[in-house]
Amino acid sequence: MKIASLQETAPRAGGRAIALGVFDGVHLGHRRVIDGADSVLTFEPHPMSVLAPERAPLLLTGLERKAELAAEVGAQELIVIPFDRAFSQLSAQEFIDQVLIERLGAASVAVGENFRFGHGAKGDAPMLAADPRFAVAVHPLLALDGQVISSTRVRELIAGGDVAGAARLLGDTFQLRGTVVEGDRRGRELGFPTANIVPDPGYARPAHGVYAALCDGRPAAVNIGVRPTFDDAQGELVEVHVLDFDGDLYGRELHVDFVERLRGEERFDDVAQLVEQMEQDVAQAASLLQTAG
Repeated sequence: MKIASLQETAPRAGGRAIALGVFDGVHLGHRRVIDGADSVLTFEPHPMSVLAPERAPLLLTGLERKAELAAEVGAQELIVIPFDRAFSQLSAQEFIDQVLIERLGAASVAVGENFRFGHGAKGDAPMLAADPRFAVAVHPLLALDGQVISSTRVRELIAGGDVAGAARLLGDTFQLRGTVVEGDRRGRELGFPTANIVPDPGYARPAHGVYAALCDGRPAAVNIGVRPTFDDAQGELVEVHVLDFDGDLYGRELHVDFVERLRGEERFDDVAQLVEQMEQDVAQAASLLQTAG
């Protein structure tokens, strides 16, 4: 999958079939919009982080993950519009003329029915459909179990720890990425070595607790929280214990796919109780992941 900025992209012979949207999370509704498109046109950073930072959502996916998920649906390129104040002043008609036609040579455009664009969000799906220079597919919102699938709903489920529920809406597991940092090696002392990731505050992350997960495809038990048993004031950590693995992961970027929450975060009276619970967590994660696999 090619990732390119709008500025380095030019029209091509035959035109582009473009799926247009923010596509944060690339959930099932997004996938239906992208299906059939060869190009995905998106924005970076999220427009709300520029227009109303106080209301900007926590992100579900970075550009690389977004590109990977879009490729699963058949897209060949992710074209990124660097969104800033200057770009936000572009009118809806200017967006169509300068971006879709002149820069990208759109042959067709696919959007969700609630997509808005241009200064003041005055552009909408009917405006696109009225333009005779390209074909337009407007996709109605997709619902599951009587609720509309949306990035907002996915964030709510993740924030509540329901990673399995989020996966149903995403069509894939929720994935968190991060670089392993040096820790205090306390997990190793307890018999459960962990790779520690400090989560990016701009991205969504599951509620504090213990999860069965896959770390770069390997079974893992993951703890998210502040380690209340130790009161060590290290802040929030994502601690990944990869089952049956004893290698060095420092400095590596890990991809952690959350499968199911095992329990919430707890404070234990002593270390022995913590170790006993960790043994149960690891056994439960191994059993669950083996069954899921």
